[in-house]
Amino acid sequence: MAPSSATWKPALAFLSLALSALVWFNGLLDSLQRPSVATALDLRQLELAALAAPAVPAPLQPLLVGADPLEALRRELQRLDGDTAGLTAPPLRLQWALLERGRGDDAQARALLQDLRATAELPPSRRPLLDALLGSPSPSRSGEEPAASPSALAVADPALLAALTPDDLIATLLEPWSPSPLLRRLGCEQLSADAEDRPLRCLEAGPARAALWRLVGINLLPALLLLLGLALLVRQLWLAWRGRQAPLPPLQGPTLSGVDVTLLIAGGFVLLGEVLTPLLLGPLLSSAVAALGVDLALGQGLQVLGLYLGLMAAPLTLLAVLLAGLGPVPEGGWLQWRWRPLSLSLRWAASHLVMVLPVVALTGWILQWIWSDPSGSNPLLELVLTSGNSAALLCFAATAMVLAPLFEETLFRGVLLPVLARRLGGTGGVLGSAALFALAHLSLGELAPLFVLGLGLGWLRLRSGRLGACVLMHGLWNALTFSNLLLLGG
Repeated sequence: MAPSSATWKPALAFLSLALSALVWFNGLLDSLQRPSVATALDLRQLELAALAAPAVPAPLQPLLVGADPLEALRRELQRLDGDTAGLTAPPLRLQWALLERGRGDDAQARALLQDLRATAELPPSRRPLLDALLGSPSPSRSGEEPAASPSALAVADPALLAALTPDDLIATLLEPWSPSPLLRRLGCEQLSADAEDRPLRCLEAGPARAALWRLVGINLLPALLLLLGLALLVRQLWLAWRGRQAPLPPLQGPTLSGVDVTLLIAGGFVLLGEVLTPLLLGPLLSSAVAALGVDLALGQGLQVLGLYLGLMAAPLTLLAVLLAGLGPVPEGGWLQWRWRPLSLSLRWAASHLVMVLPVVALTGWILQWIWSDPSGSNPLLELVLTSGNSAALLCFAATAMVLAPLFEETLFRGVLLPVLARRLGGTGGVLGSAALFALAHLSLGELAPLFVLGLGLGWLRLRSGRLGACVLMHGLWNALTFSNLLLLGG
């Protein structure tokens, strides 16, 4: 006789829960070994400030770029080189050497350039620039000492370089490094012969102005949103204290048991989605992308998109089966999407987004104070930051701003929160769904901010009675993160 569901379902749910706990525990520990994208973001912001500085009006310089952005960047590169991993990227080491020369520390600059020159993996095409810099005197930032003359730079390849104009010579030496606008400017300043002509020759007004606008977008807009969110949050607390908040709408959700939800989250999402799907689908996607012969960045974008679609398939299929067994669908559906009117859902999403921003920012600041270098950022953040392929960015954007909000809100605020709320009350449902939402991202460094974000999403679910508004808020949150990465990485 086959065992009844009353026997096998709890046993399967317990086994799934135990295995999922082990998977999540190992994932959280492994996140400590992953690099944090925060370091790269800080470095990009310092580079952006140094690039934008010539275009920033003097009264705004302390606010936007600081007193000496080049010196701040030099100190950060020096700090990174002192870390365990060191500063290994050749363009960053070259940038550091150029900054040392710019401040007049020729000994440190020459040591860095010689170490870089001795690197076995350095392509031969990059060596002429190092030879030129090592063969020329070091001008200080004030221009007190003369820089290398074009003839002095010809030590790299006299036959090729002798016929070039000084500007073409500098461009030729820098080109193999695929220089960023800042690296191009620093290199030009060190290679230019005429100290008086150096600022005019080397300063590119277009990149400096573009960097200034990006700095405004990165710093000013978030600051305004934080102030607006703080004001709205204080208003909500005042209304709650005075007892003038509107009553909460009825919370509707699927009438699933705790065993069913455990099977859905632990079995469907963790074991089938996070563990089995990458093992089975990952090699197939890699082979398919290799057969297409696409650019590396686009291949990464297609694999991320394909893997996330595969991750969604098993738990959503299991959810559909579970909902089908509940009988007639209530009015408005089991998950209470309530998209319409869309303008109302958008207002709910936007207002709660700006209210949660200052709380997440405060949580991040406290975490930074306690744990100065949290590890374990989502690898997708690094891909977005470093990718320059528009098609790949479109794949990342679709995953982060459409698929992830739809899928995660369906599970955590659509199913888990109402089921927990029936047993623990609304507050318990919000707390429990937020905790599992944060744990599911498998990042100890991001655990606290994600928990606060989950609280905000759960609060919106209770106050609005609209799962669609939670999806929109989640998508807007990811869009803010995505746009910030694009501004820093562009």
